[in-house]
Amino acid sequence: MMSGIARRLYRGEIDVDFVGRRKLWYGLSAVLLLISIAGLIFNGGLNLGVEFRGGSVFSFKAPSAHIEEVRDTFADAGAHQVIVQTTNNGWRVTTDSMPAEQVTTVQKAVAEKYRLPQNQVTLQVIGASWGGQVADKAVTGLIVFMLAIILYLTVAFEWKMALSAVVALLHDLVITAGVYAWTQFEVTPATLLGFLTILGYSLYDAVVVFDMIKEVTAKLGTTSKMTYTQAANNALNHTLIRSLNTTLVAILPVAAILFIGTTLFGAGTLKDLSLALFVGMIVGTYSSLCVATPMLVTLKEREPRYQAIARRLSSQGGGGKGGQTAKSTRQPVPAGAANGSAPDGDKRKKK
Repeated sequence: MMSGIARRLYRGEIDVDFVGRRKLWYGLSAVLLLISIAGLIFNGGLNLGVEFRGGSVFSFKAPSAHIEEVRDTFADAGAHQVIVQTTNNGWRVTTDSMPAEQVTTVQKAVAEKYRLPQNQVTLQVIGASWGGQVADKAVTGLIVFMLAIILYLTVAFEWKMALSAVVALLHDLVITAGVYAWTQFEVTPATLLGFLTILGYSLYDAVVVFDMIKEVTAKLGTTSKMTYTQAANNALNHTLIRSLNTTLVAILPVAAILFIGTTLFGAGTLKDLSLALFVGMIVGTYSSLCVATPMLVTLKEREPRYQAIARRLSSQGGGGKGGQTAKSTRQPVPAGAANGSAPDGDKRKKK
């Protein structure tokens, strides 16, 4: 059944009215953004890793121990903000910053508890300044990326497409950050890499859609049979399968890392990266279809050229508010569905 629907979408036999339902998408995005912002404000914000807030990381092997026992051992030794993780090599315990004497005390207590030589309880002390440098570089990279995107889309397309794409990118970042805030997944340098990576996926979908929209709407003229809204919606439907296929192929290995790799193999660092990619790819595909394109249409429909087309078709009873053409089946866009030519059936009636 699903394959049949996919074939019908690919052939243009099903027309999903994405643009016509823009208020629904705007409302859904507003709810998601509010929930995400609420998580960032009221749920303690992001759970920054030790790389950003500084602290001590202890690593050791104790096969017979369990999480609560390990946590109590560190707490009894005077450590605070104890975060216990299991790895392939045993246990990884993160604490807040401590004086050198207290670090040694904790190290000895762990060695005695689990009957280990003290040198087998490895220690890594991380200062918060390093994490601050990483964060600053990430913000700088984000700003440079956004400016480059705005410049490219403005030159290759137009500023309204650039604005729509950037809004969609910010939409994706805020929602992904909100997921991290609500789940309290630890934010590490790998997470920042994931955040920067999802921008590329989101932008790819937006550029593919905008390129098709540019091709289709360039043919709109005074005798066109479709409004800008309808032509943009048709272009969006013709890129729908490509967007869904790209996302599905990309998200399967990421989901395997997130749900299988971290569960069975304890891939902690990959978990930090894969969650950002998993959420970002899903939200990025949604935003390119339901945020960037409707916003572009909202901006373009204010232009006098397209307002005149909409008024003429509305007076003739052939234009609608949504993305559907009046009582017609969508024709393939590359064949010239938006150039205003009449279907064969209409020509026969005229004869």
